[in-house]
Amino acid sequence: MSAAIPARTVGHSIAAVERETRLGKDTLRIWERRYGFPQPDRNAAGERVYTAEQLDKLRIIKRLRDRGHRPAKIVNCTLGELHALSEAMVNSWPPESSASQPDFAAYLELCRQHQVEDLRHALSQALMRMGLQKFILELLGPLNRLVGDHWAHGTFAVFEEHLYTEVVQNLMRNAISGMINPNGKLLARPRVILSTLPQEGHGLGLLMAEAMFCIEGAYCVSLGMQTPVRDITRAAQAQRADIIALSLSEAMNPRQALEALNELAGSVPAGMEIWIGGNCPTVARVNQANIFSPTLGKLDDALQQWRLRSGTPDQQR
Repeated sequence: MSAAIPARTVGHSIAAVERETRLGKDTLRIWERRYGFPQPDRNAAGERVYTAEQLDKLRIIKRLRDRGHRPAKIVNCTLGELHALSEAMVNSWPPESSASQPDFAAYLELCRQHQVEDLRHALSQALMRMGLQKFILELLGPLNRLVGDHWAHGTFAVFEEHLYTEVVQNLMRNAISGMINPNGKLLARPRVILSTLPQEGHGLGLLMAEAMFCIEGAYCVSLGMQTPVRDITRAAQAQRADIIALSLSEAMNPRQALEALNELAGSVPAGMEIWIGGNCPTVARVNQANIFSPTLGKLDDALQQWRLRSGTPDQQR
């Protein structure tokens, strides 16, 4: 009989921790050297192995960091202290409730009870009642963020977040498909290529942006998620795009996002613009003449400004 594996080697690999927490391997190694946490064990092959408690702590740290907490201030907090900070963050969203606001708690409870069809029906009814634009801005935006907060706090399992994401993605794809008019649509301006960068695995923001562009009369071509920068450029040129629209979530590594955006900005033809949106901190820090960061709520104004810059008549909408 083979010898039992020592208990200290049983845990999560660095790849698993990266996948579960959305913290890059480089970040984990840097924090290990700089802050002394996490301090993983090593297996027989010398590879890092993380405990379940370290994984839980890193998941909460990631969400708190995305909301503005500095790693130096929170990495060495106890798990209890991190839970308290996360609890305060969850309880503060949404800030107010009113008769006109969606019932966020009801949607969250459907996720927790794994009532997939009921969740799909409830969101579909809300879409029909509110209209697509209002549904995106007033319901999906806050609800996506709230689901993420509960995931970070541990009150949502990973698979529950995935169930929610799948329901919303299907709903948004159907809504977008219903807006496409095959007659004369190729003449619409602006022509928009949509994608995420190679390190970005979250697509809800991309679908929300595509729907908002369609509402405003743009012609959209989605490349899906995680497209290499070179291929984004090639697709944009092949489609004669006016705008490349990218979604950058909180999970995106800011340094990698900035490097990719700078590469993209230097490779697109003159006159082609790059529009970025999402909760990645890089969105607010990019300084390139051909990169813009309009919010979904102000997309109509941003497109009006684009039409003025490009000399495109508003009647083509």
